Amino acid sequence: MKLVAAVFAGACALAASSVAHAALAIFACEPEWAALAKEVGGDKVSAFSAVTAQQDPHRIEARPSLIARVRSADAVVCTGADLEAGWLPLLLRSGGNSKVQPGQPGHFMAADYVAKLEVPTRLDRSEGDVHAYGNPHVHLDPRNLARIGHALGERLAQIDRVNAAYYQARTATFLERLDRAIPQWEAQAAPLKGMRVVAHHRDHVYLLQWLGVTEAANLEPKPGVHPSAAYLATLLERTASEPPQAILRSTYTDPKPAQWLSSRTRLPVVVMPYTVGGTPQARDLFGLFSDSIDRLLAAKKGQ
Repeated sequence: MKLVAAVFAGACALAASSVAHAALAIFACEPEWAALAKEVGGDKVSAFSAVTAQQDPHRIEARPSLIARVRSADAVVCTGADLEAGWLPLLLRSGGNSKVQPGQPGHFMAADYVAKLEVPTRLDRSEGDVHAYGNPHVHLDPRNLARIGHALGERLAQIDRVNAAYYQARTATFLERLDRAIPQWEAQAAPLKGMRVVAHHRDHVYLLQWLGVTEAANLEPKPGVHPSAAYLATLLERTASEPPQAILRSTYTDPKPAQWLSSRTRLPVVVMPYTVGGTPQARDLFGLFSDSIDRLLAAKKGQ
């Protein structure tokens, strides 16, 4: 009996230790936030992204598998600013996880921590997919990532107080790496200042503003509205007098409009990674910016 009791006590102690050291389960809406969670959380977190780099983050199906992930999550880390308005609220309601509901520590919306561009002065659905809180694609300015990373590190320390010092140290290291990388990226991208491009969707606004690149036109007649043949013909005429130098599209967008315009203007189509995993080179947040700049520079040099 003493042997059985000892074995049982050992098993209980092992189980308790396992629970105590279990990684925080992070449900990230997009790959960039899963990557950021790993940067500041290290081996203390397990990060899952609901969206891949090849999917439009505006339009995701609230599948049962995602509901199950939300149900077991310690934190939900998403963009916010209405980017996931079509699917995240349903996941939160169906998941029934009190820890990750709005107002709780486990509910983290990245866009809450930065100033948004393109905040509309009025809301009119006839103008397309207009976001009431401004352009939500905030991750494509690394200076935003510094602010968001700092806030996320603090939030993880609040949720998991036992490992607070670990998250603080990881966050400090991440911010130091960004502080070194940002001036290097800016120096590398200096030749891009004044470059004019046509974009498919307004998902690179933060990147282009940071780099001093002008979005001269957009392939979408209105945000989120697929271009018609008539609109593309009008766009072709409009850009003829002052041609841009490249056409940008993200990996998740339909390639046909960009190909159509390229075939008639001989402008290069630059497929941008947009998020972590969008290209083989964009393996993490640092690779995302390095590869984005490299692709823009290659397009400009080719002109």
